[in-house]
Amino acid sequence: MWVDSFLTYLQSECSRSDLTIATYRTSLLEFEQYIAEKGEGLDWTTVDRDVVRNWMVDMMAGGNTPRTVCKKLSALKSFYRFLLQRGKVSVDPVSSLQGPKKEKTLPQFVREGEMDRLLDGNFFPDTLEGQRDRLILLLLYSTGIRLSELCGLDWDDVEMGQRQLKVLGKRNKQRIVPFGNELYEALANYKAKLEQLPGEQVQTKAVLVNLKTGKRLSRENVYKTVRHYLTCVTTLKKRSPHVLRHSFATAMLNNGADLEAVKDLLGHTNIATTEIYTHTTFEELKKMYNQAHPRAK
Repeated sequence: MWVDSFLTYLQSECSRSDLTIATYRTSLLEFEQYIAEKGEGLDWTTVDRDVVRNWMVDMMAGGNTPRTVCKKLSALKSFYRFLLQRGKVSVDPVSSLQGPKKEKTLPQFVREGEMDRLLDGNFFPDTLEGQRDRLILLLLYSTGIRLSELCGLDWDDVEMGQRQLKVLGKRNKQRIVPFGNELYEALANYKAKLEQLPGEQVQTKAVLVNLKTGKRLSRENVYKTVRHYLTCVTTLKKRSPHVLRHSFATAMLNNGADLEAVKDLLGHTNIATTEIYTHTTFEELKKMYNQAHPRAK
């Protein structure tokens, strides 16, 4: 009951995304099941720091990464702040707990040459579906928008004359993202073909349409499409839409873009989040140096 109230609060008052709410629900229900299985009569009001610590230890022992454990602990912390504010509990057992140290990983990205080969090659079928699939890859790589932002994009959000997108990001924050001539032409050609279809075949204002159902293309379909086409040009283990967001940011910085500008384009709240891409580009520079300089080895 308290969990449901908290999730409703996140949705109605905090404008959290459906994905965030689903993640929080899973984490809280897992913890609720954990304390129930301990068989000590524990509930939300009697949990203490030791119980939460043991939960984290068990998760790590079960193969969860430090990042995953920290995300689940974050959900628990948010929930207990909610309960404390509403007088449901008198003590917050998790406020001072620290999660396990996260491993430092640099974001993976597809090289510019690989993306050029994909987008300029003959990988996409000469059909409306192939045209749409290429548009998916081009939109992600040209603008750096998130998967959820891409799937939520309507034609009303596309200002063709101004060559810009109105993007609804995390916590319902809107930003404007510009685009160039190549994406303009891809959007215009795709839209013209869509408009030639019978009215009953397209039942949505979404830019990306499932051509079998006429409805908005799902996140799952976009993910599968991106993974399929990236497999054609890269051996990266991770081949997701988010990798194209990383690729966008890395390409921008490699070609002289200002870090603050990239931050705004990505919709980051804190520039520290964007700074990780400077480490990525520096690692790439070191790699190129080691390969190219005759005395580097």
